[in-house]
Amino acid sequence: MPKMKTKSSAKKRFKITATGKVRSSQAGKQHGMIKRSNKQIRNQRGTTIMSDPDARIVKKFMPYG
Repeated sequence: MPKMKTKSSAKKRFKITATGKVRSSQAGKQHGMIKRSNKQIRNQRGTTIMSDPDARIVKKFMPYG
């Protein structure tokens, strides 16, 4: 059987942790920071762990982790 291909878009945006969870960048941080509150900007630093239903979809795109 041929190997499955990883979706290039998912490869660039997500990482799989050692325990199998999906790590992604925070949503809503690309532009328009002036209209966001300082608290929201502060809480959206770094990365976050995706929820299980969303992570299941992403894992289908990345068959080899």
